[in-house]
Amino acid sequence: MKKLISAALAGTLALSLAACGSTASVSESTATSASSEAASTAETGSDLAGTTIKVAASPTPHAEILNVAKELLAEQGITLEIVEFSDYVQPNMVTESGEVDANYFQHQPYLDSFNEENGTHLVSVGDIHYEPLGIYPGKSQSLEEIPDGAVITVPNDTTNEARALQLLAAQGIITIREDAGLTATVNDITENPHNVEVKELEAAQLPRTLADVDYAVMNGNYALEAGFSVGNDALATEDASSEAAQTYANVLVVKEGNENNPGVQALLQALQSQEVKDYINETYDGAVVALF
Repeated sequence: MKKLISAALAGTLALSLAACGSTASVSESTATSASSEAASTAETGSDLAGTTIKVAASPTPHAEILNVAKELLAEQGITLEIVEFSDYVQPNMVTESGEVDANYFQHQPYLDSFNEENGTHLVSVGDIHYEPLGIYPGKSQSLEEIPDGAVITVPNDTTNEARALQLLAAQGIITIREDAGLTATVNDITENPHNVEVKELEAAQLPRTLADVDYAVMNGNYALEAGFSVGNDALATEDASSEAAQTYANVLVVKEGNENNPGVQALLQALQSQEVKDYINETYDGAVVALF
């Protein structure tokens, strides 16, 4: 799915999983289960030696994160082939057609919307990270003095446009219909005190608009690719406790029916490893937040 919103994006949409054991027998059972799972994983990795897994991904941060997983899979004799795409359409199409085994670039609401609009049969096999959306300065450098008639560019796909409008509303720039939720469009704007003009553009194009507009609301991955820092450049980002932060986990996706493919499961385990979490925390300045 730049300045993304994604270990705190710092406002991560924190998907927090808590597990508590209250008795010694429960702890012992859990330990036994974990031991069995580790043994099973090791056996699976051995069985998959010589296997190649092909994954479609956005260059940043998804392909970069996959390169960490690639090293872990290589230790099991598994080859991970990463195919990079700069748009949000082709990765899903090649996954649906079987040209690749999986993709990693999008959040669940975008996936649901894509399936509905395109008749595809794609499903998530696991949450990996969250990227907060951010408002980045163009010709105007502050949200405290918004020019009358300011031009703001936002992503034009259904779910990310709604996120962008919600972020603008959270900053008091506009007001949107209360029940618009995650399907909000510019038609749901009810109050516009600064007479801002909201322009919808393909998400990958947004960084290039900043020289000509007052602000751009960008996805984290595209902000990173354009050299922006979430912590230093964004004027505002989605809050970790926001609905968006709780909803927009970036997921590993496959065609329905391939969820339990051993290679896919090995990839999921690598992506949800401590090594990947450490890499995310050390690399992205809060623009990417691990959800495992």
